[in-house]
Amino acid sequence: CLPANQERFANGKLVTVQFHPSAQVVMTAGHDRSVSLFQVDGIRNPKIQSIYLESFPIYKARFSVDGEQVIATGTHHSMFFVYDMIAGTIIPIPKVRGVEEKFLRNFELSPDGSFMLLTGTSGYLHLLSMKTKELISTMKVNGRCTASAFTPDSSKIYSYSKEGEVFIWDVRSRKCLHKFEDEGSLEGKCIAVSKNNQYVACGSSSGVVNLYTTDACFKENHPKPVKAIMNLVTSATCVTFNPTTEILAVASRDTDEAVKLV
Repeated sequence: CLPANQERFANGKLVTVQFHPSAQVVMTAGHDRSVSLFQVDGIRNPKIQSIYLESFPIYKARFSVDGEQVIATGTHHSMFFVYDMIAGTIIPIPKVRGVEEKFLRNFELSPDGSFMLLTGTSGYLHLLSMKTKELISTMKVNGRCTASAFTPDSSKIYSYSKEGEVFIWDVRSRKCLHKFEDEGSLEGKCIAVSKNNQYVACGSSSGVVNLYTTDACFKENHPKPVKAIMNLVTSATCVTFNPTTEILAVASRDTDEAVKLV
């Protein structure tokens, strides 16, 4: 196959590559302050459009669940942008009322399309309404939160702290249901929940990715991993399950070609 973005290579580091949820479109976004969309046909992969965000190097960009919006956060900004693909307009969200953060970088979108979870500093997690982009509630973990993941039914959130603890939240009541320690974790980096809600994968700074059953995560404070994946030698910065929960991808951005499929 040809490079997906061959009609417009980025001038800076790419931080996001994501397929559209329903169309044959791929999005790239990065430090050159632009979001680009390409039609994936495997022959030419023509560029659909590029959106340039003035003095806004992108930290993370994601399609909304319905595929109608792109949400982008910056590397050093407390604001974020929403690109409405239907109307073709770029909407800046300058400040979310009630969210006192210097930078807003990391976020997750709930699978049912209702919520956006912003990771704040000092362990704060801000739950926003996806429709209005307004604050619903704030939760707090002990220490610093480094990664979060919604369960497939959007009813719960797993939050992974820098100290290696995982907190399980109920989305409706915003109460902490349980917390457990990730075995041997020196510093939590990334977390993923499988699409069938059977497994939770936790990746840490040592490069080890621990795979747990969700049952063990709920019942025990020190669950034993079903499997500890030791193939990465640098920090595990990305863990993702495939849609059928048969493959787990683990990757590290600290070195070239550090991607393993388990």
